[in-house]
Amino acid sequence: MIYAYIENSKGKFKKAAYELVSYAKNLADTVGDSVTALTINSEDSSELLYKYGANKVINIQDEALKSFNPKEYASVLSEIMHGNYILFTHTTDSASIAPYIVKKKSAAYITQAISTPLSMVPFRVKRSVFSGKGIAVVETKEPIIVLTLSVNSIGAKENPVSGTEENITVCTDIDPRYTVKQEEVITGKLDVKDAELVIGAGRGMKGPENWGMIEDLANILGAATACSKPVSDLGWRSHSEHVGQTGKIISPKLYLSIGISGAIQHVAGVNKSKTIVVINNDPEAPFFKSADYGVIGDLFEVVPILTKKLKAFKEAN
Repeated sequence: MIYAYIENSKGKFKKAAYELVSYAKNLADTVGDSVTALTINSEDSSELLYKYGANKVINIQDEALKSFNPKEYASVLSEIMHGNYILFTHTTDSASIAPYIVKKKSAAYITQAISTPLSMVPFRVKRSVFSGKGIAVVETKEPIIVLTLSVNSIGAKENPVSGTEENITVCTDIDPRYTVKQEEVITGKLDVKDAELVIGAGRGMKGPENWGMIEDLANILGAATACSKPVSDLGWRSHSEHVGQTGKIISPKLYLSIGISGAIQHVAGVNKSKTIVVINNDPEAPFFKSADYGVIGDLFEVVPILTKKLKAFKEAN
């Protein structure tokens, strides 16, 4: 049996869940097995997971788990996950749960996988290393494998199956010595971790009062907005938008950098993006070395023109 832990936010499946089920389905087809998806306190329809290949969905209901607690989540999940392959998305929450499962199952642990298996015996797969700057091929002969999948690494692919659903109600006694502090920031915007398109801006914006042009461009593209560490440190933008080695690590299909020089810590957080476009008036800006496409020019001239052209294109199509 292949198990996949499905994250949800306020009861709704996160976008990365469908990519994980797609990965699990590919693995199941390879070994001739089935996919069981587990989620905790979900309110979404299991049909959404059947569409990507989940043969069974187990929804665990527990009021004590309304607040995220990786130790308790792992305790509950480990009682159900008895397969050879246990899969998670490589997010902050899931990567906090997985090590507990590894310990309980005495399993091999592969993190940040970016490919489907290259072979099954031994199990070989590509994974991201050195903050996304390199790729390693790792292998294991252990009978139980816990694997975390990098977001946006293989994409979500529909593969509909007829599935079954099981609802399980449990009552967990939370260890009072272990607490997790949660602080929810409500912005009404896309989360940079989940977005396929991200626009990041830096100190080249010269001040928070100029951020309107970034918001306008993001609205046209349906993109999330992000920023460099200096910008969040200055209070120009929320720390929830900070991407980089010390912020959020992202891997969108497109990362558009505007007015960011390209410090190594920032690049390390975005270099898993499928395509990177850089707009900067300094032709020697380090970010151009990591870019797929670059525009050398004044952002205050380039961005309004780009926004105007994209708006016209969108209206025409």
